[in-house]
Amino acid sequence: MRFYEFESKKVLAKYGIPFAEGELAKTPEEAEKIAADLGGPVAIKSQILASGRAAAGGVKFAGSPAEAKEQAAAILALEINGQKPVAVRVERKIDVKREFAVQMTYDGVAKRPVMIASDIGSKNLDDVADEQPDRVQRRHFSTLGPMRNSVFRAKELVRSLGLTGQPLNRMTQVVSRLAEAFLEYDLTTAEINALGETEDGKFIALDCYMDMEEEGRFRQQALLEEFGIPSTETRSVRGEPTPMEREAHAIDAEDPRGLISPFVEFDGNMGLVIGAGGGSLTIFDAVKRQGGNPANYAAIGGNPSVGKAQRLTKLVLGKKGVDKIAVMSNVVSNTRADLVARGVIKGVLEMGLVPSEVITIFRCPGAWEADAFKILEKYGVEYCDRTVSLSEAAKRAVAKVNG
Repeated sequence: MRFYEFESKKVLAKYGIPFAEGELAKTPEEAEKIAADLGGPVAIKSQILASGRAAAGGVKFAGSPAEAKEQAAAILALEINGQKPVAVRVERKIDVKREFAVQMTYDGVAKRPVMIASDIGSKNLDDVADEQPDRVQRRHFSTLGPMRNSVFRAKELVRSLGLTGQPLNRMTQVVSRLAEAFLEYDLTTAEINALGETEDGKFIALDCYMDMEEEGRFRQQALLEEFGIPSTETRSVRGEPTPMEREAHAIDAEDPRGLISPFVEFDGNMGLVIGAGGGSLTIFDAVKRQGGNPANYAAIGGNPSVGKAQRLTKLVLGKKGVDKIAVMSNVVSNTRADLVARGVIKGVLEMGLVPSEVITIFRCPGAWEADAFKILEKYGVEYCDRTVSLSEAAKRAVAKVNG
């Protein structure tokens, strides 16, 4: 789940990372008053969860309170990537002599957190890494060792950007504190971009965003309550959840057996009931590569009950334009294939449909798969075991959907 910029900066404040003075405004009049109180030029920034707000006109500068009111009115009415801002942040405009970018995230290959920095700020770090890889530096750090380990790595990272003396020490403090916040609050991403260096040698976070691990919510209840984020609120860069996504969340919450997370709705015509953690991403990509147009992403696992699989199936098939589904997962040991098969077929039958015509493929190798195959044979559903690759299974399913 993603935090708004104003929330992310509250986290920065907990670790003594400086940022521009400012307040939140929900109306143009409030923006005008804040600008008058601050005095001098201000920045007006749209508070949305989606990225790309600056390029879309969601960040403006004003030299007077009257101009701040005018700019705030325009931004509050501006929809960016399907999202309207919840407010604007009006903050003092900071003049800097150079900008950097700093990010904390996880390296899926090394299976360790990594701190990333560049001497190019206000630009997407992925783009910088593609276009000028020598301008991006990385250092892995530990989730287990004391924070002095992170401080040492942070200093190495900052030094690799060419900083020495006081700038080295000051930026090291920012980087190491951001790493500490990253670990403390179960974040998957914490980025300050841009991190500005002022003429007097101070470092100021000009912008910031953070993503928190969804499974970390129960550990971070105090922070979420502080921010006024209820347990029912799902944060996504795609905007507010659709009715279908809300229903999937309700199905998951009402039955503790197994897990449906995450569930994301798309505009396609091919329903998916897929699982096996990261394997579900591989399956989704395989469907896309084979020319399929997914209607949803639904990662189901953890040994779901027949009822949960049944309700998920009916939800997916109930989407307009969807008349076929594929049921696939990687090899699993913690999910009974027979329960998934029973649930999916039960859902199809309750909708008055024919399983052999609706279920394009069933590939859920693992526990109790022999029993699942017997059930599927009874209803004439095509199934396959682990000797058939995910790519081949996706190919067969897409061929049936596309006719």
